[in-house]
Amino acid sequence: MGNFGGSLAIGSPAELRDLLKATGYVGIEDTDVLAEDWQTVEFADADQRSLPGLVEKTGAPVVMVSFLDSDVGFVEAMTPDGGAWDGLLNRGMAESYDIPLEDFPVEPVVAGALAWSEAAGLTSDAEVVRQALTGSATFAEELYGLLLVGLGIPGVSSAA
Repeated sequence: MGNFGGSLAIGSPAELRDLLKATGYVGIEDTDVLAEDWQTVEFADADQRSLPGLVEKTGAPVVMVSFLDSDVGFVEAMTPDGGAWDGLLNRGMAESYDIPLEDFPVEPVVAGALAWSEAAGLTSDAEVVRQALTGSATFAEELYGLLLVGLGIPGVSSAA
């Protein structure tokens, strides 16, 4: 397979660079401050413990995506109370990579995303979340931006 990299959105006003490094993120780019204490940041790589470690250290909800060549996005999200879900972006392209779509059933993922949004104190839009999780795009980053809008992340436009 190809190149990974990713992006995350976090509901915390904390300075992130040192926290991200301490939890296993590498190749960290500048933070983009959104609204209502939400931020986004891009990174080159993360390990399996990075997301839970970041949620634990900040006490904040996080949604993260890891990209495969900008073709497919693997989404993971957690809240401090332990709520978590994972999903897949760009299902048609994922199928061409032989990624098993049955591992990412749409309706349970939508339900998990909506529960995460509520636990994060956000107002989600189920149809936009579903559209992001079932849609196709030239670049998975486009669907991630749409997902953030659907989750109700403040200050995000669909071109995130």
